Amino acid sequence: MKKLSQARRGDASPPFVLVVVCSGVVLASLDLFIVNLALPSIARDLHQSSLGSLSWVLNGYSIVYASLLVLLGRLAERRQRDLAFLLGVLIFTASSAACAAASSLSLLVVFRVIQAVGAALLTPTSLSLVLATTSEAKRAGSVRAWTAVGGIAAGLGPVIGGFLVSTSWRLVFLVNVPIGIVALVVGWRRLPSVPGRQVPAPDVFGALFVTLGVGALSLGLVEANSWGWESVGVVGSLVASLLLLGGAAIHTLRHRNPLLDPKLFGVRAFSGSSIVGLLFSVAFGAMLLSVVLWMQDVWGWSPLTAGLAFAPGPLLVPVFAFFVASRAIPRFGPGRVIALGSTIYMLGNLWWATRIGLTPDYVTGVLPGTLLTGAGVGLTLPTFMAAGASALPPESFATGSAALNMVRQVGLAIGVAMLIAVLGAARRGEPALQAYRHGWLATAGFSFTSAVAGLVLLRQDRLVATQHNQMIGVSGE
Repeated sequence: MKKLSQARRGDASPPFVLVVVCSGVVLASLDLFIVNLALPSIARDLHQSSLGSLSWVLNGYSIVYASLLVLLGRLAERRQRDLAFLLGVLIFTASSAACAAASSLSLLVVFRVIQAVGAALLTPTSLSLVLATTSEAKRAGSVRAWTAVGGIAAGLGPVIGGFLVSTSWRLVFLVNVPIGIVALVVGWRRLPSVPGRQVPAPDVFGALFVTLGVGALSLGLVEANSWGWESVGVVGSLVASLLLLGGAAIHTLRHRNPLLDPKLFGVRAFSGSSIVGLLFSVAFGAMLLSVVLWMQDVWGWSPLTAGLAFAPGPLLVPVFAFFVASRAIPRFGPGRVIALGSTIYMLGNLWWATRIGLTPDYVTGVLPGTLLTGAGVGLTLPTFMAAGASALPPESFATGSAALNMVRQVGLAIGVAMLIAVLGAARRGEPALQAYRHGWLATAGFSFTSAVAGLVLLRQDRLVATQHNQMIGVSGE
């Protein structure tokens, strides 16, 4: 071990640290949605016809990822951050190879859960490394860059997936392996050592409550159409979810060392960003799955064609994140930028709900909505993440950033479950058109609520003025 330690140089500059850790973010975010486009191919190869059963390939990952983010973020605060990040990359890379070799849906879901464990470890430690190695003046800009990379990767998932699935769905998992290996080698050689702190052990029971609560909620929504909304299974799942999540909240307030420090939510920017993140992520998760399923299942397009058709939207994410949001936030405040982005995103979903028909029409059907949602993501996603993370005290970098990401992942899981509940069994013809329209209207509704929440909870005040000062150095470079 001594020789291995001596082999490490750890001389990376803050920009280089950002580049290295963003490779881990790409792994976690890309894989979160690259699988969406592969679901029809997975269904055919593994002989599965139920969209509800297939959804656990997505939600099994999202739920475990969400529930372990804070727990592993707290553990990471007790250990050397760079080594924790590399361990997360190693677990994720190895489990990706196992997913590619899965011979059944059950095995695939199990390996996806292990993937989520790796992602839940590398995500908070990656942001913690960025925050710990970046000066305060440039911290908000680095967080925006970190978040934008994740948003781009998630949005480009269907595009990259289209190319890979045209050969084999297994390639959507194998693509992670070379990225992970490069991140491990470069990270081991160059990442600086960021020591942990003597903090109490995290609350395992809090994480368990969250996992079971979100899992029960997803189960009830996903199976509502097949079991019936009034069935014992669905009602029981929803009631169990309410009790478990309520129990998690009570446990957090009473525990000496809770999973989430309630004091964090006393920071206005953090609590406001968390609420906005939950609402917007529900809309984001539902949208990404709905569009790729529509183009493949209803219009009959190939995965490659569907992926390319979706590409223009994600390409707008970095444009609006780096060139529009970075200049608008100091002038108008994060609340107004979020409200604008969420409203544009809402209009994209309303476009699909009112203009898409059964006859394939890319130019006036899919494309305008894709451009609007891409612009909305670029304005909203990096802004609420930067607003929340920049307000964290240094001792809460790992835990607070993990909490923000946990909220996002819970929202994504709920969004997928909501969409499946709305779509039901309709897969073709007029019933499918009406079901998808209802799904896009529901997605627009969540986006609208995130716009209102941004205006109300992150309105311009002295908190925003502080962030304005932090942004000056970034936007002026």
